[in-house]
Amino acid sequence: MEKQSSKAQTRQRILDEAARVMRETGTEGIGVAALMKRVGLTHGGFYAHFASREELVEEVLKHMFAEADTFKPAQSVSQPAQQLADFIDSYLSEAHRNSPAQGCPLAALVSEVAHLPQPTRQIFAQGFSTMHARLTQLLSELGWTDADTQASSMMAEMIGALALARACPDAEQASLLLQRSRAALKQRMLEVAA
Repeated sequence: MEKQSSKAQTRQRILDEAARVMRETGTEGIGVAALMKRVGLTHGGFYAHFASREELVEEVLKHMFAEADTFKPAQSVSQPAQQLADFIDSYLSEAHRNSPAQGCPLAALVSEVAHLPQPTRQIFAQGFSTMHARLTQLLSELGWTDADTQASSMMAEMIGALALARACPDAEQASLLLQRSRAALKQRMLEVAA
């Protein structure tokens, strides 16, 4: 029993570290030997946990979306308008931009997901759909009759703005991009609630 627990803990350490690497450098940044060295294990030990690198990438993506619950509208706030405003502020924050290793997998991997194998793309699509459904529900509560369409637009703008801000070499320009996107989204998305 303890051996199984130890194996599960080791697998979790590998997933956690691989998620950090994948958010920072993409799926190509995950080399088995380097990853195992980062968690203090041998290259051969990898295969006790994963059949292949491809399986690792799929499992890491699932793990990242499970962790990404922090990137959903805050349910501890009772007012839908405040939930949405807080979510926009959090997602398009300097802290989120500056911490890709802990950030949303959608923004971290959007530029490369089209080139990944179909099973991995399906996992990404499911993560997108989960976030989209949460936003659609929240926008419906705010009175949007086309909440599904608005949620799609909002996600595209937020993911794009964050990805562009991370790519921008000028920190001031990146901050301005996030600030303008936050303001425009809140103005547009909260207009029905006003």
